[in-house]
Amino acid sequence: MAVSLENNAPHQVVIVGGGFGGLYAAKGLNAANLNVTLIDKRNFHLFQPLLYQVATGTLSPSDISAPLRSVFSKSKNTKVLLGEVNEIDPKAQQVILGDEIVPYDTLIVATGANHSYFGKDHWEKVAPGLKTVEDAIEMRRRIFGAFEAAEKETDPEKRRAFLNFVIVGGGPTGVELAGAIAELAYKTLKEDFRSIDTSETRILLLQGGPRILPHMAPELSASAAVSLQKLGIELHTHTRVTNIEGGIVTFKQGNEFTEIASDTILWAAGVQGSPMGKVLKESTGVECDFSGRVIVEPDLSIEGYKNIFVIGDLANFSHQDSKVLPGVAPVAKQQGEYVGKLIQRRLQGKTLPQFRYSDVGSLAMIGQNLAVVDLGLMKLTGFIAWAFWLLVHIYFLIEFDTKLLVVFQWAWNYITRNRRSRLITGREAFVEPKTVKDRVQEPSVTPL
Repeated sequence: MAVSLENNAPHQVVIVGGGFGGLYAAKGLNAANLNVTLIDKRNFHLFQPLLYQVATGTLSPSDISAPLRSVFSKSKNTKVLLGEVNEIDPKAQQVILGDEIVPYDTLIVATGANHSYFGKDHWEKVAPGLKTVEDAIEMRRRIFGAFEAAEKETDPEKRRAFLNFVIVGGGPTGVELAGAIAELAYKTLKEDFRSIDTSETRILLLQGGPRILPHMAPELSASAAVSLQKLGIELHTHTRVTNIEGGIVTFKQGNEFTEIASDTILWAAGVQGSPMGKVLKESTGVECDFSGRVIVEPDLSIEGYKNIFVIGDLANFSHQDSKVLPGVAPVAKQQGEYVGKLIQRRLQGKTLPQFRYSDVGSLAMIGQNLAVVDLGLMKLTGFIAWAFWLLVHIYFLIEFDTKLLVVFQWAWNYITRNRRSRLITGREAFVEPKTVKDRVQEPSVTPL
């Protein structure tokens, strides 16, 4: 479909989603001779890579968020709308937000991804993932609530269940959560309780594949595994969770099934495209992959609609080295910048070569003074990697005052080993955990 302009009106670009992709696309267009409308169901941009630090009490939600209206306050061609797009009419070139219709000449969809429970969606209530501020606050409630409940519990079996933490998924989020909880249990909270010894906490990290951090070089995965084990974390690779029910996690290694009672089960495995993928499929006929991500063309447009782009975690881009690009912030950022430039070139009657991702490397925090960084030819571990991780994350934070706040918080935490954002908010009732003994054991199931 060709882009058409009527009556010499300014070109209308509508961006759905204020994550990294949508944000950098809008920022790239803020000086162009066109109008931009950015639509998001939240009024803020969220720095997702640091959500785990909110979940474990290091940072507060406001430390990793930037109000969208503040970000674009000086971009006079950019309008921000709070709302959720539930329909797209590609023929009329309109997006629909409830009763409101927003016309577009070019549409950019950057709504990200959600958790995938591999067909077991009912597990979400008992094993929350980490994609939103609400997810982080709920995780924080469960993590710190488990220690509080253990302090009051007199039954040894139930107390152990409160102090068992199970993390499903050995990617960066799972590794970073495991390391942060270990530091909480074995260092930060060690002197805070009187009836329990927090060093008795067990942290299990379950990974379906043969190694954690599978996207990194094997030697870095091995280094991270050693560091996690030194922190006291139990690693289980080649492990598949088969059931989560009644406070009991059942997982399979080889032919052996194991059960563990845990009040705190955290999900860091699997993602699927946001519901906007389905909306696009129904309205345009575009193909989606098994995870609900939209198959995009080499220029990030969708088949049959050159004026509709999909970027970030929702896009399945497989035109580079025959591999699908990962759903990480640098990919979304570069795709947003590319589409912003491409739109301006098209308005000049020009174009750009196909999108090509410049791999800036991958990194993961394990604990204080511990991280792994894969920069391709250069691989870092230990303190140097940890310092590099800090600098990179500070650089990617959006607003200057946010950078200062985060630097101050990290410096204070480093000096005092304290975490001041340890608030238990939301639902306060504790659910009494079950123990493995509460269930009839099958001969093939081993209590852990």
